[in-house]
Amino acid sequence: EVSKLNEYWEECRGLYAPFESGQKSGSADVYIHEMPGGQYTNLLYQSTQLGLTGQWSQVKTAYAAANRLLGDIIKVTPSSKVTGDLAQFLVANNLSEEEVIEKAEELSFPNSVIEYFQGYLGIPPFGFPEPLRSRVLKGRTIDGTDGLSCFEGRPGAQLPPYDFASSKTSLEDKWGADKISPHDIMSHALYPAVFDEFMLAKEEYGGVGCLDTRTFLTGMKVGQELDVSLEKGKNLIVKLISVGESDDEGVVHIQFELNGQPRSVHVKDKSSKVAETAKPKALQGVTGSVGASMPGVVLETKVSKGDEIKKGDPLVLMSAMKMETIITSPCDGTVKQVAVTAGDHLEGGDLVVEIEETI
Repeated sequence: EVSKLNEYWEECRGLYAPFESGQKSGSADVYIHEMPGGQYTNLLYQSTQLGLTGQWSQVKTAYAAANRLLGDIIKVTPSSKVTGDLAQFLVANNLSEEEVIEKAEELSFPNSVIEYFQGYLGIPPFGFPEPLRSRVLKGRTIDGTDGLSCFEGRPGAQLPPYDFASSKTSLEDKWGADKISPHDIMSHALYPAVFDEFMLAKEEYGGVGCLDTRTFLTGMKVGQELDVSLEKGKNLIVKLISVGESDDEGVVHIQFELNGQPRSVHVKDKSSKVAETAKPKALQGVTGSVGASMPGVVLETKVSKGDEIKKGDPLVLMSAMKMETIITSPCDGTVKQVAVTAGDHLEGGDLVVEIEETI
């Protein structure tokens, strides 16, 4: 019986091989950084995707520093994510523990770090570290409250009851009544941003629940034939004929058969190295030249040219590997230029907003 289980997990390991991190052995430095085992390989992959390739040792060192800055917290999901986000933020911006405390009022911390200090995860057994917490939260309030800067106890006790009926109505209006189930309402309540991403992908590509695991994770091979069951008595036979090379715009021509009928599509190859126009960088030493604190994708711009803003006002919302960051204004002034739009992919230091500083 044990052998059967062993064979099963051997096959499963092969199916999920595309998600392997490359970590081949354990490491004794876990006694230094105290990173949970389940987070270790995830953070290694995440750091690579954030452009921190070759800096894994620095990330591990920064993880220990982030843990100290946060008050040596108990690290389980989601508190371990807060520590990991802060560690990558330190490495990406080349910050020391002392610099974080000193510049806390002007740094654009990841949202998870800000929410940690606001008490979204509860109150740590030994309290929050000061003066870091007060500096991070200066001028910030919790959405949906009467100017509350931090929860004083269990967060749920100070929030109004969730309106499931209202959520159901708004989701049905947005996506269609026939596309929203009770499970969807609960998913949106727990992870609103992730749910919206899922629904957008579903709108573009359709449901993929009918695909087997191997095809979903690794795709089809040329010549392979796939039997897809959409519902009882309704099957599609898909055969991949050819996959072309990327053209000058990074687009690939794919030919396949659908129930014996030839079909073709053009797909953007995200791995192609198509030359992109270099984005301008924020000017070092110029307060009003605001750059991206980390690589990522612009989700939303919060200001427009000509807006009068105050120090700490949100400028741009960015996301990278589920780590959201709000870039805030480092000074009072007027917006001269918004250099990005939603959907732009940025590297660390790319210019996002120019501000004419009020003297």
